[in-house]
Amino acid sequence: MSNNDDTLEGGIDPQNMSLDELRTEIRGIDREIVELIARRTYVADTIAEVKDEQGLPTTDEQQEQQVMNRAGENAEQFDVDANLVKAIFRLLIELNKVEQRENR
Repeated sequence: MSNNDDTLEGGIDPQNMSLDELRTEIRGIDREIVELIARRTYVADTIAEVKDEQGLPTTDEQQEQQVMNRAGENAEQFDVDANLVKAIFRLLIELNKVEQRENR
């Protein structure tokens, strides 16, 4: 959805969509979310490799705080509950840290 009105990408108004069309839209969005999580995980794994090569610790509290701040700002921009978005990002960060530790 755009951050300026209630239309979907391409100018589609969800109010004019059938239940099946809305569910199809949700399936596509869910797939995009999973694809983005996969991309994020790949980049996080690459960061872990660089940290390992440079002898840096797995955890970087300052960087994590910056990620959380951006998550809150992005949530506000799109009028989404910032606490919910931050909780999702906290989970993503924790999962990446666990994976980084396991791969070291």
